[in-house]
Amino acid sequence: MLSSLCLLTSTTVNAKPQRMLERFSGLNVLRIINEPTAAAIAYGLDKKGQGERNVLIFDLGGGTFDVSISTIEDGIFEVKSTAGDTHLGGEDFDNRMVNHFVAEFKRKHKKDLATNPRALRRLRTACERAKRTLSSSTQASIDAL
Repeated sequence: MLSSLCLLTSTTVNAKPQRMLERFSGLNVLRIINEPTAAAIAYGLDKKGQGERNVLIFDLGGGTFDVSISTIEDGIFEVKSTAGDTHLGGEDFDNRMVNHFVAEFKRKHKKDLATNPRALRRLRTACERAKRTLSSSTQASIDAL
């Protein structure tokens, strides 16, 4: 049975609902950490290197972008500053890419893809795939149309 937990939270979430969750769940919340700090722990930054280190950690999610500046010493994180943008994320990149390619297609072929829902879905899927590929490669191709 779960009796204690470490709660992950976004930099853009209000603390009041978190405290209500803690109280109503009956669980002992050991610590509340933000998503960038959780990402840093997941990547083992708390175990790498000796001495005090200042790190910039960013978490670019599907719909939000969170950033923290932290000091790590002996596996202990001290968050110096944190910020987030609820209107910037991977979805925004997808939209920009789709809009760009719709405009390029219209310029080259004099046809508006925006009037074709099936073509837009295929293009969006191809853009999402290319974006993921670019996370680990220097180039990607889009052959949706």
